[in-house]
Amino acid sequence: MGRQPCCDKIGLKRGPWTIEEDHKLMNFILNNGIHCWRMVPKLAGLLRCGKSCRLRWINYLRPDLKRGGFTELEENQIIQLHSRLGNRWSKIAAHFPGRTDNEIKNHWNTRIKKRLKFDFSTWMDQEIIINNNNNGSNSTTHVDDDHSLFSWEVFNNHHQLDQDLLFFKNY
Repeated sequence: MGRQPCCDKIGLKRGPWTIEEDHKLMNFILNNGIHCWRMVPKLAGLLRCGKSCRLRWINYLRPDLKRGGFTELEENQIIQLHSRLGNRWSKIAAHFPGRTDNEIKNHWNTRIKKRLKFDFSTWMDQEIIINNNNNGSNSTTHVDDDHSLFSWEVFNNHHQLDQDLLFFKNY
C-alpha cells in the first residue's frame, strides 16, 4: 500500500531550476493562485513534478520571504525555541514570519550549533574541577558566571548537539 506517486517522473526535468522556469512558476501562481500542486507544473508549462514546484515556491520564490542573514536577536530566539521544541523546525519557523523551516534548520546546523559547541567548549575550559577527597564527591566551581546562557539546563535540552557533549555532565 502507501501513497500514490506524485507523478510518472518520465520525461521530467531534474536538477537546478533555470531563470525561465522560475518566471513561469511565479507568473502562473501570481496570476492563478494554487489549487492543486500536482496540476501546477502541467498548467504552468513546466516539465517538473508538483512537489518540486511546491518546494521551489515555498523555499525560494514566495514574495513574502525574508532574505539575508539572521540577526543576533533571531539567533537567540532560535536557540531558546530549539531548547523547548527540539528539531520541530516548522513550529520554530512559525515564530519567524518570512523565514522557512528549511532555512532555519540549515542555519542551525551550519552556524548556531557549531557556535554553541565552541562556546560550550570555551565555557568548560573555564571550569575548575575540584576533587574533594574528604567526602569522595566532586564539586565544580565556576570561574566566570557570565556564561549563564550555557547552563546545564540549556545543554540538557540540546540533546541534538551531539552525544559526545553529554559526558561533561558527569564531572
